[in-house]
Amino acid sequence: MTHQVVFHIDDLAKWQHALGNVANLITFGQATNQDYQIVVLVNGDAILGYLENQLRATIAELTSQAVQFHACQNAMNSHSVKKDQLPAHVKIVPAGVADLISLQEAGYAYIKP
Repeated sequence: MTHQVVFHIDDLAKWQHALGNVANLITFGQATNQDYQIVVLVNGDAILGYLENQLRATIAELTSQAVQFHACQNAMNSHSVKKDQLPAHVKIVPAGVADLISLQEAGYAYIKP
């Protein structure tokens, strides 16, 4: 069985905590032989976290472990963030809230660090 989970970050100060939760879940899954399909959805002021150099290495590492990162286009627009400023492989979604709804309807557990 694959467990599906979406981590929601909308506060810039919550990035490190959320990424720590994601890393811990991956470690737990490996130790217990469980699969986790993980999406990190970022909207609101937290969209600026994608621009922080200190987070880019962690995002790249987690992406290499099949973690998906989503960015809200509405948040990008309101914070003047352009697609080419995002780390590689970040998926832009039209509206973060709508993405959360779709993911939850698809069976993803919702985590808000």
